[in-house]
Amino acid sequence: MTGGVGFRIRAIRDGDEDEVIELWRACDLVRPWNDPRRDIEGARARATSEVFVAVDEKRAGHIAGSVMAGFDGHRAWVYYVAVAPAHRSGGLGGRLMRHAESWLAGLGAPKVMLMIREENEGVRRFYDGLGYEVEKRTIMSRRVSGSPVVDPS
Repeated sequence: MTGGVGFRIRAIRDGDEDEVIELWRACDLVRPWNDPRRDIEGARARATSEVFVAVDEKRAGHIAGSVMAGFDGHRAWVYYVAVAPAHRSGGLGGRLMRHAESWLAGLGAPKVMLMIREENEGVRRFYDGLGYEVEKRTIMSRRVSGSPVVDPS
């Protein structure tokens, strides 16, 4: 399907969660240390984040793709960009990204960021094709959920 024709992009709704999580698992996006249900709930709880889904209008609302987008006031981020294997190479992933970018720009986001696992060359080529560039950065993290936060002072 060229350009994602036959799909409607909308915000996730109550009752979509199981199908979206199943899609994320099919696309190998779920990791044991991330609870996808909690990620969806967190995105839906904030006015500056959203999960968008691509609904197959020919298959009674089947969810064929997703993107989670959020703006923290400084930079925007996208996560969980997924297209069901049967619908890949037809432009739906690009359409989802452009939808998220437009929504984030409407919130005032000056830039969209994303992270790719270093070994995932196919995904890197996808984002290269959309005009994304590698920036020289070091990403550092520390888990604070579930463990006490220590005041360094």
